[in-house]
Amino acid sequence: MTSSTETGGVTGTPDKDYNLIWYVEACLANALRLESYIQDAERGKDTEVADLFRKAQADSRKGAEIGKGLLRARLNGG
Repeated sequence: MTSSTETGGVTGTPDKDYNLIWYVEACLANALRLESYIQDAERGKDTEVADLFRKAQADSRKGAEIGKGLLRARLNGG
């Protein structure tokens, strides 16, 4: 579902900025959740699945870092 109008008036934050904040939070939450999944796989001695989750966790961390950099630049007026 898409909207052709800016809804930032409701949140006080422009949609593009709100979406970026959401993205960073989602990446960080995913990295935390994946830590539990990694531990579960390790307890089950399933290194293949643990490695998959480690890669996904690294990707989530990378996404969060990129998103934080974009947020930082925008908050600093860039």
